[in-house]
Amino acid sequence: MSGYIGKILNVNLSNGEFLEETIPASVYELLLSGVGLGAYILYNRIPAGADPMGPENILGFVSGLLTGTGSVVTGRWMVVCKSPLTGGWGDSNCGGTLSPAIKQCGYDGIFFSGISEKPVYLYIDHKGPQLKSAEHLWGMDAVESEEALTKEHWKRKKPAVAVIGQAAENRSLISGICNDGGRIAARSGGGAVMGSKRLKAVVLIGQKAIPCHEPVVMKTYSKAISAKVRKQNLPSFIPGSILGLGGALMGSMKKATPIDGILTTAIFKRWGTIMNNTMGVPNGDSPIKNWAGSVKDYGASAYQKLNPDRIIKQETQKYHCYSCIIGCGGIVDIRDQTKGIYEHTHKPEYETCCAFGGLILNKDLDAIYYINELLNRAGMDSISAGNTVAFAIEAYEKGMLTREMTGGLELSWGNAQSVIDLLKKMITREGIGDLLADGVKVASLKLGSGSEAFAIHAGGQEPGMHDARMDPLLGVHFSSDPTPGRHTIGSGQYYDMMHLWDKVSWAPNPGAYLKANEYIPSDEVALKTVANSCYKELTDGAGGCLFAMVLGVDHWPLFEWLNAATGWQKTPDEYMQTGKRIQTLRQMFNIKHGLDPMQSKMHKRMAGEPPLKKGPLKGITVPIEAMMKLHWKNFGWDENSGIPLPSTISELQLDQILEKVA
Repeated sequence: MSGYIGKILNVNLSNGEFLEETIPASVYELLLSGVGLGAYILYNRIPAGADPMGPENILGFVSGLLTGTGSVVTGRWMVVCKSPLTGGWGDSNCGGTLSPAIKQCGYDGIFFSGISEKPVYLYIDHKGPQLKSAEHLWGMDAVESEEALTKEHWKRKKPAVAVIGQAAENRSLISGICNDGGRIAARSGGGAVMGSKRLKAVVLIGQKAIPCHEPVVMKTYSKAISAKVRKQNLPSFIPGSILGLGGALMGSMKKATPIDGILTTAIFKRWGTIMNNTMGVPNGDSPIKNWAGSVKDYGASAYQKLNPDRIIKQETQKYHCYSCIIGCGGIVDIRDQTKGIYEHTHKPEYETCCAFGGLILNKDLDAIYYINELLNRAGMDSISAGNTVAFAIEAYEKGMLTREMTGGLELSWGNAQSVIDLLKKMITREGIGDLLADGVKVASLKLGSGSEAFAIHAGGQEPGMHDARMDPLLGVHFSSDPTPGRHTIGSGQYYDMMHLWDKVSWAPNPGAYLKANEYIPSDEVALKTVANSCYKELTDGAGGCLFAMVLGVDHWPLFEWLNAATGWQKTPDEYMQTGKRIQTLRQMFNIKHGLDPMQSKMHKRMAGEPPLKKGPLKGITVPIEAMMKLHWKNFGWDENSGIPLPSTISELQLDQILEKVA
């Protein structure tokens, strides 16, 4: 074996038992590790109808096949579970330092079942796994808990720690799992599952070697991409304010053409994701006013308050996840902020800036700093929380929530202090916070009164801060992915940068094309979304990063690295088949657990029903249902139901490794 370890650790929290298990080599060859290994374990072992918050649900921490092999930008770890938010497949992706630590402990994944009677944490060092009491940590925020565990266990080597905060302890369905002082695996409600199991943390101090079949070849490829990234730099005189002009120009263009993905690294090295703070509003990418507004409601005088240069000015150092050569993250010093009490913290990412900026019409950057740290420490997903707050504000505006119901909070657009107070209530489930702590869908079902008309979600999960009315391929992924509402699976923009057609025989080469063509359901557009999905699942099985993925196959050598790590010598087409296999298995998980794939279709407002009357996206409607059906058909699933066909399951050899096929 090479690249992967070949073993997992099963932890039964109900009785405290550990079971090391060897996984057949055929599973890795068909599904890699990472999300593929997670799908294999969870599909086979979580019974249909299992309560996501019950003992039968399995919570897995999985590392990617390429992590630790000498490849770069391949240090992502994933949480997998049955999602309490959607009732189906759940996964969440995170950086930091945990991914190599899992493999250095001798495992490709750690899987928890059962429920502990009292709060515990898992500790693994050279002596093996132990469950230790976490009663002294219960109630502490994620950063405080991580610091306490690091101090207690840092002897010869700093431990890697994944931990939950108060939101997950209180079983908020929009809570996540944190590491590295506030990096968070935020989506799918994995934190709520961890909290329901009374598992406070995972602490890993392993020193085992990670195998690689051809380390010299691996190093050669890594040196080449590292040299390319080093050369990508923006001139210092280019200000962040100009990004708004660039966004407006992009939004006005009628044609599109593939671009070289490597060019994005200069932007990510300078600003990271916050470059979209000012670019995304004028071109329509950033949703405004609970997805009902536009740049006409949140103009330059507002969005320029979130100019990325203002944030970078307070950056004290760049932040790199394990094996990262880009460094899109950053540590900022906010000691001088009147509303903040934390000296050093991770800078807010674009998703947080938009979710608590234009989405709620707030232009107070100081408040966003505070909200970012508040949510990171509590372990609450800022994407879901922002959408939920926007829903609450619109409900208040429409009279469905009253001041008496909010406990005196004036939930008006742009009222940052009320939003902060509301979030604190959501974290603790106090008063109105209990109604909102489980996200938009649950809140709307409880509130009723026609609130579903503005309850923005896809299949129960709140969407990322990118508008499908600008990029309709994004809408297909929002609606058709087994984890709906995710902006990180694929989009037309991602596809144009990845250049998959250079190495994958069936991936369409779009050339220069009219952007309007992407709004017309077709097999060509569907093949783009299928290719996006397959490549993303392959990336997640390898432990790769989205921002490396979009550099393009001619720069970030995922296919070549997989061969160098394992010695398999597969073709790009064969690896894309692996991605298709992982995606199909995730969909099969949902079918097994009784989900109707069409129910994950994104909210009508997100599709432009009715269309906006102003702004760059005015008049646009995405024919999302027809696009979903073509996506399913080109995946080899039933085009009307979204259920994988038996012939596809057989072709993908899934029937050879699954204990039971739905």
